[in-house]
Amino acid sequence: MKKAILLSSMLFIGALSANAQTFRGLDKSPTDIAYYPDNFAHDRKGDEKALVKVTYSRPAKNNREVIGKLVPFGKVWRMGADESPEIKFYQDATFGGKKVKAGIYSLFAIPGETEWTIILNKDVDFWGAYKYKEENDVLRVKAPAKKSDTVLENFSLQFAKEGAGAVMNFGWENTVVSVPITF
Repeated sequence: MKKAILLSSMLFIGALSANAQTFRGLDKSPTDIAYYPDNFAHDRKGDEKALVKVTYSRPAKNNREVIGKLVPFGKVWRMGADESPEIKFYQDATFGGKKVKAGIYSLFAIPGETEWTIILNKDVDFWGAYKYKEENDVLRVKAPAKKSDTVLENFSLQFAKEGAGAVMNFGWENTVVSVPITF
């Protein structure tokens, strides 16, 4: 009887430890975070507090035609892959010329050939754009789409200082879009 209990206990513990060691594979589109100001930049002291942060995934081009095909014109697109990206404003700001309250919003776009509509939406924590609801938009701004001579293999987003504020630049393939932000 003792041997049966001991054997059962060992099998149970073995099953638990085998299950605990199973991890899902790596995401194909790695998650990234962009801050402004970028406290991780080598020329910064790192003592400035963040004013805005975007958490997003970085899909790869992988020899595909992206802008206008994989990311179709005229349709809502989560800016990246996997989870809908989130933008956090640590204080009230002006985004693309429109006021936005401090808080966390999901970030979407409607791509166009020459102009994109950038959307901040109050719904957060969901996958993709499948549950996107236009009635929950906080704001929409228009931004020109520019062609780049450099091909971006992965969707990328970063901030740059501009005047008294910043500009959020994002791009993929040979398209770059910029949205000004003031704080």
